Amino acid sequence: MKKLVYIFALLLTIYNRPAEAQTAAWDSTFRPPAYNIKVDQFRSYKSSPRDFVFLGNSITANTDWAELLSEKRAKNRGISADITFGVLERLSDVTKGMPSKIFLLIGINDISRNIPDELIVRNLQRIVSRVRTESPRTRLYIHTLMPVNHTFNKFPNHYGKDQHILFVNDAIRKLADNEKVFVIDLYPAFLDKDKRLISEFTHDGLHLTAAGYKNWVKLLRDGKYLK
Repeated sequence: MKKLVYIFALLLTIYNRPAEAQTAAWDSTFRPPAYNIKVDQFRSYKSSPRDFVFLGNSITANTDWAELLSEKRAKNRGISADITFGVLERLSDVTKGMPSKIFLLIGINDISRNIPDELIVRNLQRIVSRVRTESPRTRLYIHTLMPVNHTFNKFPNHYGKDQHILFVNDAIRKLADNEKVFVIDLYPAFLDKDKRLISEFTHDGLHLTAAGYKNWVKLLRDGKYLK
């Protein structure tokens, strides 16, 4: 009987996967060219239990959070092209400072590199567990992934994978609910009527313009996540 239940659950998981099968090769060991340089830089900076750490990839990295928020406690720990495995590898460098808050946005590059959705979600779960263990007083805020806009035609590996973004975002919402951590739902706030990243908010279909970052900050302020 248990075997039948297991088989049914396995078939249900496969049936409910996004339409585009994730059969392409993927590599968990990929690290961006500047990864080690940035990690060394981050390690050289002072940390404080009052810090607000913004952790993620280029979407996080491409702004000055302290300037944007007029908040000296805001620290940028984004690395361009990073994936969930890269964040896990450097997470202890963040948690050892026992920051007040961590704002996490990661996963879109995993999708672009064909890392399976279930594994992305598992890595996010591992990040949650480790933050709780390594820095139990830190408040963790997990962002849903933003949509992309294929009309810019600059990041083909990120396009045509909307179902994977939706899958991961749904899992993030469930994870946040189950683990009692905060979710900041960026996806609907950046979506146009054609289910694409709003053109005003991006200059290349993936990364944000100044208007895009202002929209993000509005969500943070409206949700009172910066208090």
